[in-house]
Amino acid sequence: MERIALFPGSFDPFTIGHESIVKRGLSLFDKIIIAIGSNSDKAGFFPVEKRIQWIKQVFEYEEKVMVAQYTGLTVEFCKEVGAQFIIRGLRTSADFEYERSIAQVNKAMAPEIESVFILTAPEHASVTSSIVRDIIRHGGDASKFLPNSQELKNLRIH
Repeated sequence: MERIALFPGSFDPFTIGHESIVKRGLSLFDKIIIAIGSNSDKAGFFPVEKRIQWIKQVFEYEEKVMVAQYTGLTVEFCKEVGAQFIIRGLRTSADFEYERSIAQVNKAMAPEIESVFILTAPEHASVTSSIVRDIIRHGGDASKFLPNSQELKNLRIH
């Protein structure tokens, strides 16, 4: 049976931390679906279509990675695409507490779906989409925090 994992998030923008989690997850799963979800608590900074395009560019040569958009519950989307695992990256103990609560609720709703936590590489622990957005919003150079995609490296607000 193919091991399919869903890596959900807003990815606004997709950072080197996200890229690292996906690359490290490739040895664990046959397919990883990076799923851009709608979060009613977050207003998107970059259009979803652009985020999808950027992520596809980052993984254009990796056939095990797909990109999708979804609304609604993550576990329902997992069922829709046949994913048995949800990948989440953990940077801090606060991330763990937050993600643990979500994982336990997901487990209660869909016992067949496992949450898998991957610790962020130490060099990426301080990188968040929120910080990267602020750098870009204020005209700074965020390229060192973005994957090596030409379009992402040149991302700035003019």
